[in-house]
Amino acid sequence: MQFIDLAKQQSLIKDKLDERIQAVLSHGKYIMGPEVTELEDKLKTFVGTKHCLSCSSGTDALLIPLMAWGVGPGDAVLTTPFTFVATAEVVQLVGATPVFVDIDRETFNIDPQKLEEAIKQIISQGKLTPKVIIPVDLFGLPADYPQIEAIAKKYNLLVLEDAAQGFGGAIGNSKACSFGHAGATSFFPAKPLGCYGDGGALFTNDDNMIEIFQSIRVHGMGSDKYDNVRVGLNARLDTFQAAILLEKFACFPNEIELRNKVASWYTEKLKGKIETPIIPENYTSVWAQYSVVAESAQRRAELQQKLKEKGVPTAVYYPKPLHLQTAFKHLGYKSGDFPISEAISERIFSLPMHPYLCEEEVEHISKQF
Repeated sequence: MQFIDLAKQQSLIKDKLDERIQAVLSHGKYIMGPEVTELEDKLKTFVGTKHCLSCSSGTDALLIPLMAWGVGPGDAVLTTPFTFVATAEVVQLVGATPVFVDIDRETFNIDPQKLEEAIKQIISQGKLTPKVIIPVDLFGLPADYPQIEAIAKKYNLLVLEDAAQGFGGAIGNSKACSFGHAGATSFFPAKPLGCYGDGGALFTNDDNMIEIFQSIRVHGMGSDKYDNVRVGLNARLDTFQAAILLEKFACFPNEIELRNKVASWYTEKLKGKIETPIIPENYTSVWAQYSVVAESAQRRAELQQKLKEKGVPTAVYYPKPLHLQTAFKHLGYKSGDFPISEAISERIFSLPMHPYLCEEEVEHISKQF
């Protein structure tokens, strides 16, 4: 059994993938070829934003807006400690200070009430200027953007949606990547919509900012490629990856439905056995992971071992919150500062999740609990 079965999906679209790859080989435009523009047009239509900028990774999709907004030393960027390192890594890359905020116990996303408390504390201390909020759409579930955007407006802050795991999720009819001032996603192979390498995309409705985003993506170039108007990145999406994503995107809406069907099987069959994910009313998760919470760290270890013996792979996202990781040691956080993130990290683990799991496989997994 595979944790994420990319081979099954590939077998279903292999002929079309081969055609797309051959087309790139034929025209030879390996950098910024026509497939890149075609993909951006389709993605922005799907999300419902005016602009989409593809780029080389989900990390660069987060970094580019921070650079464009002039975020730097003395600025505070509020985010969650219960996420992958890239979310806070980009904050330090621009010289700003990550300020962590604990998560909501039910959704595992940033807690809006604690967020506002943290903003007030930063202002009262007067050492940093709050500038940006980076909520994370963890495991495919959008964060509470109605509350987060209201808080951001109240304190005149920018919102950068980290939808690395969230592309395809929604709140009502509003898709992930459409929230805040910009939204970023990742096309890492294991993501709900993944390429066969690294890739990412950035979404916005800001006509002025998209030009700066485009400039930063290509070394800060201006109207002439040899007249660079700012310091930028080498952050383009390869044409081959765009071609692959175009074919994978064609079946993506159906895969979202299949992921939700698999999740519903899990939730039904695990009821009363272990704590399963909670999806708030009017929210749609894209189920980047299906994560359950054991009663204790010891129970998690026991269940993971039992599942392994039955041929079922599992994974832990995330075993150590960011505030306890070495890269952020200088911030001065300690154990106990974010009790919910810390407690969840000791007990959570993820089960196999992909669109092509069958009910019999989910039944087999669920019987091990």
